[in-house]
Amino acid sequence: MADIKYIRNEKLPVILEGWQGNPQTGKRFFDPQKRFSGSFSKVLKWQTSAKPKATEKKADTWRVKVIKDKKFLSGKEDCIVWLGHASFFMRINGVQIITDPVFYTLGGFVKRYSELPCEVGDFKKIDYVLLSHGHRDHCDRRSLKELYANNKFELLTGLNIGKLVSGWLPGLKYQEAGWYQPYADLKGGLTVSYLPAQHWSNRYPWDLNETLWGSMMIQGGPKQIFFGGDSGYCDYPKQISELFPEIDIAMIGVGAYTPDFMMQDVHTSPWEALDVVKDLDARTFIPMHYGTYDLADEPMGEPFRLLNSYKNDKSHKIDIRLPHIGEILTIS
Repeated sequence: MADIKYIRNEKLPVILEGWQGNPQTGKRFFDPQKRFSGSFSKVLKWQTSAKPKATEKKADTWRVKVIKDKKFLSGKEDCIVWLGHASFFMRINGVQIITDPVFYTLGGFVKRYSELPCEVGDFKKIDYVLLSHGHRDHCDRRSLKELYANNKFELLTGLNIGKLVSGWLPGLKYQEAGWYQPYADLKGGLTVSYLPAQHWSNRYPWDLNETLWGSMMIQGGPKQIFFGGDSGYCDYPKQISELFPEIDIAMIGVGAYTPDFMMQDVHTSPWEALDVVKDLDARTFIPMHYGTYDLADEPMGEPFRLLNSYKNDKSHKIDIRLPHIGEILTIS
């Protein structure tokens, strides 16, 4: 095996004692706990296998509700607004953030099923874009370019992703971090830390894992908000809860989880996501990564229906929120 290097941003601190950096062989990062790196043979198997839920999926007409109203942009209160998939608008301490902005059809052929609550041009004062990783349903060139036209935001992301995006956005200010590294000198007294996730990253067949993937913790005053990016179920959330006790809100993916052999390592199902929230010891759960793009074999409305039933389950004390796109969730 090739020699292992450990990579981090040497200008940023490290919050996990003994962490040398993200391991890399050649140009490729790998997860030190699980050597998952993406498998095109699995993709082929998936595309040629039987689809047990095909009939149910075809009959499913559920669509996420969208509130078409841009008033959240002119408010002053701290809030979270789901924009679809893994894209959220957040205002914390007066600072405006968007996570993983993806607003259109993916690659010209994967349909977007939910509208935005406003026009992309309505965003005028975005301070930071948080980018969890480079996959096209989280890192979209057109969305970033259109957002940047009216918002000279700073990009906070993982190792090597800032270099990629700065080629699309001339003059972009960005910070790249490795796992367990907080970004520097943020507005409004915010702290944002880049943290682990069990996933992978690429944009083409030939650049597998050359950019890093991760999750993020956003801290503003006493509030702690976890943005999970993409991840399979793993041990990292328990570790994160030790570094960040008393997490207020966790935004975790609940879609693109079937078939298991293809998706389980890299995405969480609704029931696995609930376990992630328990491992994080977070009080409030906001699901994401469903209802906007059809990326796997489960019916479009299945995550919503399962989570709606879990809301009434007395075996847990988690506050499960199922917001409409465009609905304002006040951070109190």
